[in-house]
Amino acid sequence: MLVKIILLVVFLSIMVGVGIACRRSAGTVQGFVLGGRNVGSWLTAFAFGTSYFSAVIFVGYAGQFGWKYGLASTWIGIGNALIGSLLAWLVLGKRTRIMTQQLGSATMPDFFGRRFSSGALKVAASVIVFVFLIPYTASLYNGLSRLFEMAFGIDYAWCVIGMAVLTGIYVLLGGYLATAVNDFIQGIIMLAGIVAVIAAVLNGNGGFSEAVAKLSEVSCETAPGANGVFTSLFGPQPLYLLGVVLLTSLGTWGLPQMVGKFYAIKDEAAIRRGTIISTVFALIVAGGCYFLGGFGRLYATSIEYTAAGTPVYDSIIPSMLASLPDVMIGVVIILVLSASMSTLSSLVLTSGSTLTLDIISPAMARTGSSMSEKGKLTCIRALVLVFIGISSWLAIVQARSSVTFIAQLMGISWGALAGAFLAPFLYGLYWERTSKASVWVSFACGVLIMCACMFCTFTGRQFLSPYFTSPVNAGVLAMLSGLILVPVVTILSPAKPAETCAQ
Repeated sequence: MLVKIILLVVFLSIMVGVGIACRRSAGTVQGFVLGGRNVGSWLTAFAFGTSYFSAVIFVGYAGQFGWKYGLASTWIGIGNALIGSLLAWLVLGKRTRIMTQQLGSATMPDFFGRRFSSGALKVAASVIVFVFLIPYTASLYNGLSRLFEMAFGIDYAWCVIGMAVLTGIYVLLGGYLATAVNDFIQGIIMLAGIVAVIAAVLNGNGGFSEAVAKLSEVSCETAPGANGVFTSLFGPQPLYLLGVVLLTSLGTWGLPQMVGKFYAIKDEAAIRRGTIISTVFALIVAGGCYFLGGFGRLYATSIEYTAAGTPVYDSIIPSMLASLPDVMIGVVIILVLSASMSTLSSLVLTSGSTLTLDIISPAMARTGSSMSEKGKLTCIRALVLVFIGISSWLAIVQARSSVTFIAQLMGISWGALAGAFLAPFLYGLYWERTSKASVWVSFACGVLIMCACMFCTFTGRQFLSPYFTSPVNAGVLAMLSGLILVPVVTILSPAKPAETCAQ
């Protein structure tokens, strides 16, 4: 216990120290939100990666999809590295930096507003961000509950409050730069931690070959007697696995907290270096998480089950780690805390800046009273506190009551954000002709598909088909629909003068 407490105290002290050290960079809106657009490759790459992979991935998704698809779930991590990181940087990195500087935009909603000369689009995008980032933020705490209770015996509510307070301190003090520096430190911990945890778990099962041999003897519920499906190349359900790969990989292209990292990067040389760093980071962390989850079936006798006999997926990874030495459990706690805090800081900074710069400040300007630089900074900081407070409260309510829709809504939030924003943002970067009407269609399509999926889930109805009943596959449908509808609607729209576009 002493070792675990010491590791935790050292980690928390470093996070607060970074916030204090970076406070001078947060004196302006550009400095607080974007680090002055002067952040280097290593910090940006790690900020991208640590915002990408949170406790939701390590505890929730790794356990759930590892249980369902076995070692084939490693393809999710590979897809995250190649599509969600490598291609995202190659396709979006340089173009996003150039266009956002030309337009003077600091947020994704502001990009839509300036790119398509529409204040209404900016407000609509801000509302979508606000509505769907809150449940996403609340879900970050869920992965910590079981691990902290296992390691320290601390009530979940205190874990949530402690994490929220600490994150709030360093974000409020140092803004984006403090977040980026802490993301770098947290990223190093995540890299070392995931390698150490995989080695420890495999060693506990007799090594890699022995663990794979044991897993090959486990039969699948959908194919009784057919052993070896959980060690096969594509697992028992390749089409469902493909849906997970696409949503968690291509989906990052439309998430405002991810794309925002390209706004702040220093120069083109930093983008080239960051592409490599981010890809390697994702391959190790995401690939490692899903590879580890692939062995979850070996712990079938020690995990929790619902009354209906289905596994409680959030209990799988903690069950795998429960028998590790105290030092390793301490490493895991810091690993998951790092993953959660890095994503949480990115989400609350995105939410606070978006609401202030894209809704509140323009609304005040229309009434004839403009916000000063200091006023904007104060408002962003206040909203960061509000978002942290709301998400913490939702997480505690969800954990202590029978209210389950918060956790379910998180699964839909990723699909709604990516479905609404991916296509218009991508086409808006590269195609001058992209029309305002097509952006509205994409916003509506992405949100409506995911809301319809959510409604069917809560009412026990089937959404379109059994395949699309899953929020993951519905999210893929929302993204692909946008990619098709935006060019179709643009072509059908009346020709007009070219919109602002990067040269």
